Amino acid sequence: MWGIIATWRMAVEGITTASKMLKEGADAGDAIETAIREVEDFPYYKSVGYGGLPNEEMVVELDAAYMDGDTLDIGAIAAIKDFANPVSIAKRLSKEKVNNLLVGEGAEKFAHKEGFERKTMLTDRAKIHYKNRLKEVKDLEIKPYSGHDTVGMVCLDSNGKMTSATSTSGLFMKKSGRVGDSPISGSGFYVDSKVGGASATGLGEDLMKGCVSYEIVRLMKEGMHPQEACEKAVNMFDLELKERRGKAGDMSLVAMNNKGEWGVATNIEGFSFAVATENEEPTVYLTKNVDGKCIHEVASQEWLDNYMQTRMAPLVEK
Repeated sequence: MWGIIATWRMAVEGITTASKMLKEGADAGDAIETAIREVEDFPYYKSVGYGGLPNEEMVVELDAAYMDGDTLDIGAIAAIKDFANPVSIAKRLSKEKVNNLLVGEGAEKFAHKEGFERKTMLTDRAKIHYKNRLKEVKDLEIKPYSGHDTVGMVCLDSNGKMTSATSTSGLFMKKSGRVGDSPISGSGFYVDSKVGGASATGLGEDLMKGCVSYEIVRLMKEGMHPQEACEKAVNMFDLELKERRGKAGDMSLVAMNNKGEWGVATNIEGFSFAVATENEEPTVYLTKNVDGKCIHEVASQEWLDNYMQTRMAPLVEK
């Protein structure tokens, strides 16, 4: 059995490529890296990689992570500038015995030494988004920008190896050096080949308060189906935050166990995800939370067409 699941519609092309690799017996590490790189390289996805939205100083800072569920090796980078494919840098870093989480200049020095591609990640399109946002917002309160989406994945190969990985440009207009949950083990991602894995998207500052990805894996270890584990973890932590703080930020998580069974839960309207398994062709779903139960529906062709048209529509500076 093999499978791969990812946050957001933007991942479907990547997991389609990865599913072909997995079908031919590819390693879960190679498949997930390929899938995320495809998202990172597409300039119209404004929350990941090339074309990602900049911080308040109009600088693109990227975060990424990779975890091997067999060895529990982790590699993570944060606030890295001017390097393509941060997920590949994180994966390479996971091979090191120490220094597994590098940030800023240190991450850039490592990437340069290892021969990774230098690339200006700020696009003209992202500059227009930035300038328009400056005009729209005078007193900006840091919050997830509409369209702020981390790509997070969990992958299972036919040998039973599991991996998880994330990549994001973080909150639009964030403070320089801000890091969210995506490169933080247990928050943005976690995987154990003996059990399963989970990955998150949403408001990193809140996801980090509950280590929600690890919690889902822990619940699966206790015997819960991934869907049940996702719903319990997300619903309980959403409630906990509301009781303690009066509100909860966006939280959406995807999970897969070592049998290829999957689950997804969210506390927002309009969350999409993509999944492919040995028994299911690459499919985009829309999910919504109805009284604590998440209902998944296959995205219509009209929705899919509109999604791409919206993201690729010409931009005009206001």
